[in-house]
Amino acid sequence: MSVLPGVLLNTLLKVTTLQSKVREVLFFHMKAAQYNTYGDSSVIEINSNAPQPVLKEGQVLVAVHAASINPFDYKLRFGYMKDGIPLSFPVTLGGDFSGIVTDVAKSVTEVQIGDAVYGQALIVNGGSGSLAEYAAANTKNISQKPKKVTFLEAASLPLVGVSAVQALEEHIKLYSGQRIVIHGGAGGIGSIAIQLAKHLGAYVITTVGTADVDFAKHLGADEVIDYKTQKFEEIVENVDAVFDTVGGETTNKSFAVLKKGGVLVSMAGQPDPDLAKQHGVTALTQSTGTIAGRLNRLAELVDQGVIKPQIDKVFPLDQAAQAFDYLEKGHPKGKVVVKIKE
Repeated sequence: MSVLPGVLLNTLLKVTTLQSKVREVLFFHMKAAQYNTYGDSSVIEINSNAPQPVLKEGQVLVAVHAASINPFDYKLRFGYMKDGIPLSFPVTLGGDFSGIVTDVAKSVTEVQIGDAVYGQALIVNGGSGSLAEYAAANTKNISQKPKKVTFLEAASLPLVGVSAVQALEEHIKLYSGQRIVIHGGAGGIGSIAIQLAKHLGAYVITTVGTADVDFAKHLGADEVIDYKTQKFEEIVENVDAVFDTVGGETTNKSFAVLKKGGVLVSMAGQPDPDLAKQHGVTALTQSTGTIAGRLNRLAELVDQGVIKPQIDKVFPLDQAAQAFDYLEKGHPKGKVVVKIKE
């Protein structure tokens, strides 16, 4: 009679352990940087019990090693786009990331578990946000990570690198011997665009602040204009293209430096169509599409040594709010990256 209670006890223990493991799988939690209301960096919270993302069709689950932040991320958080892009709270911050695939949706064949990938997991594109230990991302928005850079470096690249590729190779179709002005050459996008433009054989003129002149020269710019002490519109003329990451009056003044038939691509607002017509140039706003084909092209350029990632500062996930303060209130040279996995 004494054996039966022991057997029952062991059985109950096994069942309890199994139930516990099932609950662990079904209710897996992770750490994520989130916000529950619109506002400045003070609304950012580190949630240690965020639910693991549930995969949708065409998605993969990634163990995030690193993520980087962009102005779009804080503009979304401030609520600047809430009329056009309503959010359901809580929202996990971030889009750009790099990491290792840990699970794939049933229909996914182009990516496998164990692959090192990079790309975007933006909430507004159907992803789950990248400032988290795990992220769900659409396969159309990721690619194999560049082999010759670290996860930190790869995470700095998706938006800024694809923006440069899309603008220079697809919209401007820049080629050797042409002259281009790149506004904001020390920023995330500009620092990549200078490198790509030089690779394509162009003569590169860039505008930066006083503190960033040497940095822009180091990136390979042929001519660096300090916008704080110089007026580019009085120095530059007859260029083939302008890539503008600044906007406002900088965009308007850029029309006068273009030759007839030139191209202006703006990352910061819609260029004035009347000014474009008056100067006889093509002007367009670029909405960057961080898609697999462009990420593949970017990875190729990185592995060839054409483009070198530019990281200004790295923060741990627990300091996500400080990372955003640094981006919003300073003028980083390149990108701000958040390290997720040691």
